Amino acid sequence: MRRTVTLVTIGIGMMLLSSALRAHHAFSAEFDANNPVTLKGVVTRVDWINPHSWLYIDVKDASGKVVPWKIEMGAPNQLLRRGWNKKSLPPGTEVIVEGYRAKNGSDIANGGNVTLANGNKMFVGSSGTGAPYDTDKEKK
Repeated sequence: MRRTVTLVTIGIGMMLLSSALRAHHAFSAEFDANNPVTLKGVVTRVDWINPHSWLYIDVKDASGKVVPWKIEMGAPNQLLRRGWNKKSLPPGTEVIVEGYRAKNGSDIANGGNVTLANGNKMFVGSSGTGAPYDTDKEKK
């Protein structure tokens, strides 16, 4: 009986661990370091959720069509430590986002810096993901 309980506990633990590992990813799994993007747009929403916060912006393409983009940012705790708060980017705020496009070509990017209309620039990326700006940031 004791052995059965131990094996069941180990099995459940392994299942929980595997789902947690799948939820978090390395930069290179989803984003293309050779495809940087600079997006100028208007904030529509910010989701402060773990493991990554998300910034949603409307960007006009070359033809003038509005394209919604989803920008992956660091965890809420990382953003708070960098001076962000839930009121930092209200809907309607114009921003310029520097980051890297998703490998699948969708309108999703991993954010590096967000520049506000007043010129303030803030780093929004997740550290330790292997993104190109991880090493750039460490050099400064």
